[in-house]
Amino acid sequence: MNPIDPAVFFYMGGSTTTTYSSSKSCVEFHAPPGWGPVPSDVAVAPRPPPRPSAEMEAAVGAVERIIGNHIFLAYPNIDPGDLSLLRSANISTEKLARVAVRHGLYRFVRRNAPALDEKVREFAESVYNEEDAVAHGGSIKAPKVLADIVESIAAAIYVDVNFDLQRLWVIFRGLLEPMVTLEDLMQQPQPVTMLFELCQKHGKQVDIRHWRDESKNVASVYVDGKFVASGSSEHKEIAKLNAAKLALCKLSKSLPITNGLSQIMDGISESFEIEGAKQKLHELCGKKKWPKPVYKIEKEEGPAHGRTFVSSVQISTANGKLFMMGDDKSRVRDADNSAASLMIRALQESDFL
Repeated sequence: MNPIDPAVFFYMGGSTTTTYSSSKSCVEFHAPPGWGPVPSDVAVAPRPPPRPSAEMEAAVGAVERIIGNHIFLAYPNIDPGDLSLLRSANISTEKLARVAVRHGLYRFVRRNAPALDEKVREFAESVYNEEDAVAHGGSIKAPKVLADIVESIAAAIYVDVNFDLQRLWVIFRGLLEPMVTLEDLMQQPQPVTMLFELCQKHGKQVDIRHWRDESKNVASVYVDGKFVASGSSEHKEIAKLNAAKLALCKLSKSLPITNGLSQIMDGISESFEIEGAKQKLHELCGKKKWPKPVYKIEKEEGPAHGRTFVSSVQISTANGKLFMMGDDKSRVRDADNSAASLMIRALQESDFL
């Protein structure tokens, strides 16, 4: 079998999800009923005799095992806490879903689920727009089906190679690259973990409370019973990450932190302010009962592989219209967020808010 074998099929049919490898193996998983059957013109290998359940469970956890072995060998002196964080980052739904997107594996899923197709499309677009590796998840939550595809293919190969972890690693490693490294985690610390560690260091208790505001999930951070910050998103976990980022930015101004942590905090503050600005400005206009902000590309220049954009935003208030241009950015979304961020800052300084 080649490192990435196109003859590994992944179908969702009837009440089960089945992965068929190119030779003798198959691994079953439960899937929602009503998904399309395996097409009649596809030759499916006969199902082998059932294997002991313990072996099948080992096959399902194949990705976790090879990742764990790799990290242990690559970092023989790693702290147990860092080992756990690094392992989690490399086997998370967010990480494995990005693997599926990069290699176009979703097209092998036999399905009849337009809503799922739309979620996968939105997630894939956000992944393609990511400039750097993402260790803890981006702005859109990864559909779990994408990670399931990767895990099921690994399980099928694991059975094919007679449960030989070394052979599985040789075949499957290329699919998992790039791996999240310890250096990546140092540059992109998990915001929620970082929040709890910072507060624990200073003897403070953290409580993150979740609630819903119409169609959105809202997470609010309380430290020693006092409200610090809140974040919102369509997805609970993203709302929690956003709230933790904001809380860290605010707490960093009142709690002593190390130089290294200070540099990380500056990066979180800057990136979050820009990334969340467009949505925040939209919400502010709604609360003030102003019309929705209007965005426009004011400048677009550079070659196709290095194009930059400058966006403007205009809002109408009770006292008239306000206009703001943003900074040069490599993506239109970032250019819009830059303009929105500067508009929010101007509104705050002008006492509009």
